[in-house]
Order: sequence, then structure tokens, then C-alpha cells
Amino acid sequence: MVANFPPPYTPLAQLDADLAARGDVVLSATDLAALVGVELAQFDALVPSWDALQPDRYLRDGGSYRKRRHSCFVADAGVLVQTPHRAHWQPKDYNALHGGMQRWFEPIEPATIAALAWSGLLLALARVVTRVMATQRWHIEAHQFRIDTSDGIGRPTPEGAHRDGVDFVAVLLVARHAIKGGETRVFEAQAPAGQRFTLSEPWSMLLLDDARMIHETTPIQPVGSNGGHRDTLVLTYRAAGFQGDE
Repeated sequence: MVANFPPPYTPLAQLDADLAARGDVVLSATDLAALVGVELAQFDALVPSWDALQPDRYLRDGGSYRKRRHSCFVADAGVLVQTPHRAHWQPKDYNALHGGMQRWFEPIEPATIAALAWSGLLLALARVVTRVMATQRWHIEAHQFRIDTSDGIGRPTPEGAHRDGVDFVAVLLVARHAIKGGETRVFEAQAPAGQRFTLSEPWSMLLLDDARMIHETTPIQPVGSNGGHRDTLVLTYRAAGFQGDE
């Protein structure tokens, strides 16, 4: 039997205070839509794009369970600009499994980026993290992920518990289909305290301070004989520039 702990949702009115005090918050889908200033149904217009993700050719564990797309943006004083397509790069200090590689993923589709909910989401989170860390200019990497059970098991974080080497990380659940597992675990980097829960509501979100918190998601397994998948959107915010540019 797999335990299933509900997310510890933070009320929207307490978002800034809880993020500053604890280093992580979880928002419900309704509160995320209110934060962005859109109807919840507008997020659903993004969902079909997850069916068009491309295989991740860089998995060093030999798996074929991950598909993704990746694009980069700069948010500066309320204006969002997409940057020329670039590789995703992390140092080995933050990603021992895949660090040190120039990983070229297919870009996020233009129709997805053109959606009102897309730009509204990225800019709304930029405003939140600006209130915590007084920086107006943010370098944002956006990752669409689909983890499936084609290998019998899918690993949302094959690198294990980790930090990303950025300032803030947002993990948004887009969909869960015919799976079990996929528990989110968040720990303080400098203390033993932590919590575990399962994101199950589409468009619920974990937002964390990457310098203070370590996170991971446990493997998923299929429920039934036809396989299943877990779709997420991961957004990282970094003030100093994109990793690999220093």
C-alpha cells in the first residue's frame, strides 16, 4: 500500500510570507489562476501540447520514459521576451547524473507560448519572486515533461534529491493518468526538516527557494495494463543569468 499525503496548500494571501519564512509553498489550482489573473479553464488550453513532446535522448540511466520540450525567456520589469533557443546546461555539483552536458531539447511550440495563460503565468511568478528577492530581471527556463511507464517504471527525478542551481523553482502538475507513486518530497538543505505529499490536482504548484530547499519526486508505476504518465511544467528563475553563461 502506498501512502498518499495531501498537499499542504498555502492560502494565496499568505504566499509571500510563507515562501519567505519556510522556503516553499504549495498553491491550489484555483489560487494559481487567481494569482495569474486568468480563468482556470485557460490553463487547460495548454494541455494538448504535452502530447507533442519529444523523447529525451540524454538519459544516462538508459531509460526511455521521459519526453520533454525546453525554451528560455527573460522577464524584466513586467515584460516577457523569449530568448534564442539554447541548450539546457547544469553543473555536476547540482546534477551529478546529467550535469556538464549541453542538452539540446526541442523548443516549446509557438502556439503554447502565444497562449495568454503562458505569459501570464511566467510573469506572475516573476512578480512573486521579485517580492522575495529584490530583482527585476529574471532568466527563466521552461521545461515541459512527460514521464511515462513504457519501461515499467518512470523516474521524474532520475538524479535523485537535488537543487537546480537557480534561485526559485516552480513545479506545476499538469496531469496524472493511470499511475501510482509520484510523491513530491521537499527538504531543508541545511536541516533535517522536510515534508512529503502528492500533487494530484491539475495546475496545482510547488514553488520553492532553490538555495534553501532540496526536492525530488518518487518513481511512478502504471495502474492497469495500458500504461500511464505524469505531465508537469517546471519553471526555474535565476537572477544571475542562464547557467553556462558565466
